[in-house]
Amino acid sequence: MNKITKRGFVPEDAAYFAPEAIIKMKKAAHEILFLLNRGYSVSKVSTFVGNHYLFSERQRMALVRSVSTDRETAARIRKQIRTPEPGAVLNIDGFNTIITLEVAFSDSPFFECMDGTVRDIAGLRGTYRLIDKTDPALSAIGSVLEKHRIKQANFYLDAPVSNSGRLGQRIRETFASAPFDTEVFVINHVDQVLCGLDHVVTHDSVILDHCGSWYNLVREVLEDKGLMDRAIRIW
Repeated sequence: MNKITKRGFVPEDAAYFAPEAIIKMKKAAHEILFLLNRGYSVSKVSTFVGNHYLFSERQRMALVRSVSTDRETAARIRKQIRTPEPGAVLNIDGFNTIITLEVAFSDSPFFECMDGTVRDIAGLRGTYRLIDKTDPALSAIGSVLEKHRIKQANFYLDAPVSNSGRLGQRIRETFASAPFDTEVFVINHVDQVLCGLDHVVTHDSVILDHCGSWYNLVREVLEDKGLMDRAIRIW
């Protein structure tokens, strides 16, 4: 992994998320929120508003991932654990968490969303490979978990995603001597499992809406690294 790789980097993003484009996207975000709050489906709303402003697919993806209804935002915030208590067991959505940190560490676009999470638009679609940002991402996760003196970190990886086994092995190696226990589960239907758990680490909206409680680990990592000032806010 000596090759430098920028996870989630697309050259056109410089134009897609330039200051003048962000002004239009903020206007669009308020229009999307208005319609979503009144029960319109996100697919129809994103298509309608995206077509009106002639947004690219990546701009539309950023809007959909950044905007949540008032009800969704309030419900997610109510379930958020601000700081894990010492001795906590955390259930980590592995790809969801690691990929966003890899994107941020690659200086690629990532977004501060209405519900307080940080999301990316890497769009890997079931393919994944370890890159030079993987180890720094895991190290940063470990530093935060150690800071909070958690008891155990359970990493859940989607088995159908390529190289899930390799990432699982890297997680085990990275945390072999950590002051907390680590378990890695490479399984099908990670989202269904996490929906039934507490102390979940994810920014997947479906999981956030159905889990018992969640912890915003990615945002804390980026705040600790001084990177949140690079987060794009389009609302």
